[in-house]
Amino acid sequence: MTSSVRLRRLLGSALCVMALGACSTAPVKPVKPSLADVMGKAAAADSAGQKEAAIALWREAATAYPTDKTPWTRMAQTRYEAGRYGEAIVNAEEVLVRDPNDQVANSIIAVSGLRLSTRALADLSRQNNLSGSLRTESQDLAKLLRESLGEQIIVPPVQRARAAAPATRTPARKGAKPASDASANPFDGLK
Repeated sequence: MTSSVRLRRLLGSALCVMALGACSTAPVKPVKPSLADVMGKAAAADSAGQKEAAIALWREAATAYPTDKTPWTRMAQTRYEAGRYGEAIVNAEEVLVRDPNDQVANSIIAVSGLRLSTRALADLSRQNNLSGSLRTESQDLAKLLRESLGEQIIVPPVQRARAAAPATRTPARKGAKPASDASANPFDGLK
């Protein structure tokens, strides 16, 4: 045989080997984990106190299943419980995109918004910058909130113990609620 025939056969064989090798390395699509699996892992992380790991898993579930509100609800609740009200509101808004009638999301938005507003108003009052139209608008909003809730006092004042006078017990009125301490939830009075 001539060298040109051998060279052609060698090149032909090499091309066949490369073509067969390319067929065997076809890309494999990754398997999408089920929503229940991801939510289970996130719940386990949450129970173990690994809140940020749970948030990352819920975010993964929200990306993989964009129409499901469950991951967004869990993120909103976790952020609310951590006092990260701005993030809780953003996550609850995502729930409402998927289910406009979700009561949990609406509650998280309402209470988180009130807590952010209360914090901002306290900061402004402390800095003595609450005046003029901002003060008037705040008073109007408080009035609207009182009317909506049917309450004259939105947040009951904290009763402070008198240092000079000894504590005396007064007989409890029938049906009266016990006085709340300073660590109590300020929104308990709204119930």
